[in-house]
Amino acid sequence: MTQNTDFATLPISDEIKRAVEEMGFKEATVIQSRSIPVILSGRDVIGHSQTGTGKTAAFGIPALEKVDASKRGLTQVLILCPTRELAMQSSEEMHKFAKYKAGIRIVPVYGGASIENQIRALKRGAEIIIGTPGRVMDHMRRKTIKLADLSMVILDEADEMLNMGFREDIETILEDVPADRQTVLFSATMSNDIMAITTEYQTEPVLVKVVRKEMTLPNISQFFYDVPKGRKLDVLARLLDFHDPQRAMVFCNTKKMVDELLEALRARGFAAEGLHGDMKQAARTSVMDSYKRGRVAILIATDVAARGIDVDNVDVVFNYDLPSDTEYYVHRIGRTGRAGKEGMSITLVSGRNQLYGIRDVERFTKSTIQMNTIPSLHEIEEAKGRKLVREMRGLIEQGALLDKHRKAVAALVQDGFDPIDAACAALKMLQAFETDAQIDASEDIIKADHKRVYDRDDRGGKFKKKAVDRRPSVPMARFSISVGKKDKVGANHIVGAVAGESGLPGKVIGNIDIRDNHSFFEVPKDFADDVLRSVNGCRIRGKRAVVELAKPKK
Repeated sequence: MTQNTDFATLPISDEIKRAVEEMGFKEATVIQSRSIPVILSGRDVIGHSQTGTGKTAAFGIPALEKVDASKRGLTQVLILCPTRELAMQSSEEMHKFAKYKAGIRIVPVYGGASIENQIRALKRGAEIIIGTPGRVMDHMRRKTIKLADLSMVILDEADEMLNMGFREDIETILEDVPADRQTVLFSATMSNDIMAITTEYQTEPVLVKVVRKEMTLPNISQFFYDVPKGRKLDVLARLLDFHDPQRAMVFCNTKKMVDELLEALRARGFAAEGLHGDMKQAARTSVMDSYKRGRVAILIATDVAARGIDVDNVDVVFNYDLPSDTEYYVHRIGRTGRAGKEGMSITLVSGRNQLYGIRDVERFTKSTIQMNTIPSLHEIEEAKGRKLVREMRGLIEQGALLDKHRKAVAALVQDGFDPIDAACAALKMLQAFETDAQIDASEDIIKADHKRVYDRDDRGGKFKKKAVDRRPSVPMARFSISVGKKDKVGANHIVGAVAGESGLPGKVIGNIDIRDNHSFFEVPKDFADDVLRSVNGCRIRGKRAVVELAKPKK
């Protein structure tokens, strides 16, 4: 991959740099580092780059920088997108970049939404408008969009707009804007139609071309899960339980997410470590040593931090976030399936926009990413049962049975018990805390009678909706505990205390809510009495903790 440029070195304002840093991005992609300075110079630009290279920032950051604060409320930038999904996505990204740029209002306009609401937003003033060609023309006819002060027009995914039949609309719009505006065009292909538009409506444009070699991944099985909003952590935990990888990598887009996910997985009892660019070298070395030696099974990392890591035998790679650059996807999942071995990648997506991101990845990798359903608790139990049988078979074949175990079974047989019943009793004791209620207290991940997920249409391209049956949740008991933030207590301390005193696996402990002077935690109701008896009076960070059943939430 071409060496990218640090955002700090680009000629952009401190406000934008601050927003970008908070978003967790340090390096600009190739298209961003090449395009931003040229667009800021005022030149017309043709950006020839595939989808998934970070084009929104490539044109969005300079568009924000070029807004004239003295023309507040007047539309100065118009961004045309082929679909409502892309318009919404671009608007969301632009708002993040503009977080510290005072006085810039960004209004998306697209079909399928209330035009009255859009009119009200436009009347309040919009320095930047992002929209689909058809809806933009509707507003132009209604005089609710006025472009006399326009200084920049951006055509995003111009080839897709032409493929969708928007050429006449685009030409109508471009003919109705000031002749001295700056015109920026991004396209994945350079067809004759695209070249005709650039010839007609651009002036001596600068070509910024970033074309990457496509890759294939023949030894890696690729899957994705459509996850209800806010439930990625629950689904990831369930998949880790289901696949039980000896070595896994989980990729996040930002260092903040790495830290948050690390704490959350540890709180659920998973052996994990995190890796990102803010860590000192000694800490990085320690983390990698633990991962390579198998002391931890899960490594959570950002793309930048994971560069240069060379670890064999990674069973599965999880994309907790879709990468900002499609090429990163290839580098991520290429860490499994090495040396001719079979590998697996799993991507978690939420919402239609991210589903379209999956399609972009498929086009780039020339492969199909299969949609899977979230495994049920019953399926996880079956998987754990198969693993247990394999482990027991291995112990028997190795002759690794201890005399004291033989004596215990022999004593039961002598008392008239069947050897198979004796073995079942031993397994029941071993799995006392691994019932359906304990494996996962979030069986309602697939929720509501009419919860919708997406499936492919018959052509394998677009996604259509289908219903999923409701599954019951596990009843939980809620406790209060007399330690909180003032005692410097975190979720990991509470999980450690509850799990250590009661014997419950950490991963079955439900929501933890830490307040200033006290906290709340949840466990499956079946084990409430045991938890109350064993945890009450334990010490957490040196303080004796009082545990009581909490009053039900109102």
